[in-house]
Amino acid sequence: MPDGINPQHIEEWMTHIRVLAEDIGPRGSTTDAEQRAAEYAAQHFEQIGLEPCVEAFTSATSSYLFFVIVGLFFVAAFAVYPLAGRASAAVALLIAAIGLYSVCMELSFRDNPVRLIQPKGKSQNVYARLEPVGEHRHDLILVGHLDTNHAALIFRSPRWVDAWRVLASIFFFGFVAAFVIDAVGLVTQATLIWPMLSLPGLLSGIGLAGFCLEGELAPFTHGANDNATAAGLVLHLAQRLKAERLNHTRVWFVCTGCEEVKHYGAVDFFKRHRGELVSPRALVFEMLGRDGPGYLMKESTISLFAFRASPEMVQIAQEVARQHPELGAHPTQVDGGHTEMTDAIRYGVPAITLIGLDAGGTRWNYDGPELYWHQKQDRVENLLADVLERNYQFTWEFIQTLDQTA
Repeated sequence: MPDGINPQHIEEWMTHIRVLAEDIGPRGSTTDAEQRAAEYAAQHFEQIGLEPCVEAFTSATSSYLFFVIVGLFFVAAFAVYPLAGRASAAVALLIAAIGLYSVCMELSFRDNPVRLIQPKGKSQNVYARLEPVGEHRHDLILVGHLDTNHAALIFRSPRWVDAWRVLASIFFFGFVAAFVIDAVGLVTQATLIWPMLSLPGLLSGIGLAGFCLEGELAPFTHGANDNATAAGLVLHLAQRLKAERLNHTRVWFVCTGCEEVKHYGAVDFFKRHRGELVSPRALVFEMLGRDGPGYLMKESTISLFAFRASPEMVQIAQEVARQHPELGAHPTQVDGGHTEMTDAIRYGVPAITLIGLDAGGTRWNYDGPELYWHQKQDRVENLLADVLERNYQFTWEFIQTLDQTA
């Protein structure tokens, strides 16, 4: 165990992880289990003498259903195109335009037409605040999400994730090609447009809808690593920091809902509270039980929709890594997904994610530890004690260093 860690802190953290991942279990977005996890967080805040705040919001129930709908849009565009000459070509182009625009907006975490027809459900964020002992100069928002995702085929192994990254890019550019081809066809009415040149949209639509329908039907994971480790750490830090308050930093302990559905919870939190925050910074936690400590430099989807960590927060991470080489902290990146760092940055809050990835990020090192990211094996018994200890120590040192700079 790294120097300076009290084993009791790790055990308290593990208690929260066990409640979330074992006692409550799979916690799909907008489900009753996700609500029970939020109730547990609120009860914990109240028990340690903080005032819990529960804020309800409406969310899509699944990110997979969104992309099933988008895939069907492009299948429909292909089917409609030849029915009535230029009129049906115009309708096909409109359908393709709505689908492509919706994808681009969804990958940017913004409202779009497909969201209007998605199934919706109720979810909630839970947070508590802790004032500093001295002058309030900064706010620090600690974020961990409560919900878990489906154990989809595309996450079955690191090689499947790599394959999906390639396929997702192919599908996206197939949709771009379909839109361009339909536009050309509308103007020229060229006979080669359909079906030969329109095939990219059809095949991409079928492929995307098929993979995402499988994901939608797959069971939810227990989510020990992703992300009971993160939500549990937020809950534990609330208890420890109440006893060991920061000097100049007010801390917000935020357990979000519906992260796995394009971050509806984090978006709702920052939208509601951005105006209250004083010189804020956000520290997001993800998957801390199998690898790390890693600090996220960049995250992106199909390499087009990228967000970078705040240089200020990166500098703090680098300083902590330099002062504690025994922890093996390193920069990393996510290619093919986003964390809630993205939401803070979008609302003008400097942010970074502390994440359990090796230096290669999601460009997998196949010889490294399996993360069980969105897999059935994401259970408490598969968490690594030494990894938890290193991530804990790095987090604590990061928070202390940040407060000293306030």
